[in-house]
Amino acid sequence: MGTSRTIELPSPESAIALAGQQEENLKQLAQQTGASIVLRGQQLLISGSDKQVELSERLVRSLEPYWSIGKSITGVDILTARHALDTQRPEDLQALQQDVVGRTRRGEEIRAKTFRQRQYVQAIRTHDLTFCIGPAGTGKTFLAAVLAVQALLSGQYERLILTRPAVEAGEKLGFLPGDLQQKVNPYLRPLYDALYEMTDPEKISGLMERGIIEVAPIAYMRGRTLNNSFIILDEAQNTTPAQMKMVLTRLGFRSRMVVTGDTTQTDLPPNQASGLVVAQRILQHVEGIAFCHLSKADVVRHSLVQRIVTAYESYEQHS
Repeated sequence: MGTSRTIELPSPESAIALAGQQEENLKQLAQQTGASIVLRGQQLLISGSDKQVELSERLVRSLEPYWSIGKSITGVDILTARHALDTQRPEDLQALQQDVVGRTRRGEEIRAKTFRQRQYVQAIRTHDLTFCIGPAGTGKTFLAAVLAVQALLSGQYERLILTRPAVEAGEKLGFLPGDLQQKVNPYLRPLYDALYEMTDPEKISGLMERGIIEVAPIAYMRGRTLNNSFIILDEAQNTTPAQMKMVLTRLGFRSRMVVTGDTTQTDLPPNQASGLVVAQRILQHVEGIAFCHLSKADVVRHSLVQRIVTAYESYEQHS
């Protein structure tokens, strides 16, 4: 015997936030629960078996902190809420929804979207050295940069240093035109993007001119001790073991370091070991160091990116 239930939404904004673009969220909620879910104005109509309707209502209610204030919901939010229901973790879901990691310069709140992302944020807050390993689009660099910019602007650190090895698929630095700054910029673009999301470009330019924010290739780290600094080493899978050791031993007093990378995407020569892989082997049981692993389930880009990552993974496993 089928059953149906109606949820009254408080405003047109909340209905739009819950439904998503082209009602994509409603489609995903229906996929997750097997129920039929239709929005008529500000009424959400749910029908199906008792079990399907109950699960749908619980899912919609667990997302209420977002839609009740008109904050748009993504597919990842729905998957995380479902995971919380399946594993009886309502308190963890509430904590995740309430934990604002930072705000963009447009005033939008930035939160972790998945439980593992939140563990990563908590690790950065509580450890002087955190490694985060996972595929593209999981927010590794972005979340670290958000926390770093906030820590810098609130005076916890005197400097923010962003670095990555200048090795990319098929391109050697010698073939790029221009002086060093121009040569290095294409590699550091993702780090700049994260900075600009947080603060006005003019302000960042000023901080960079004064050396308070430094974006540099890894070779610039040699021979320095970085005190009172927040350091992010990005694309760490492309470091050699010697480079990785060199950067890790730059860590000075009152400093914090986050090392991010994807061990499946190394652009090093075939016979060259990855500094990230070696570091993980050597350091995973060292006290005071956090290792966080994100997976394709933590991809928070366009839902299509998640499907592309999955398709490539299955192709690579079978070829």
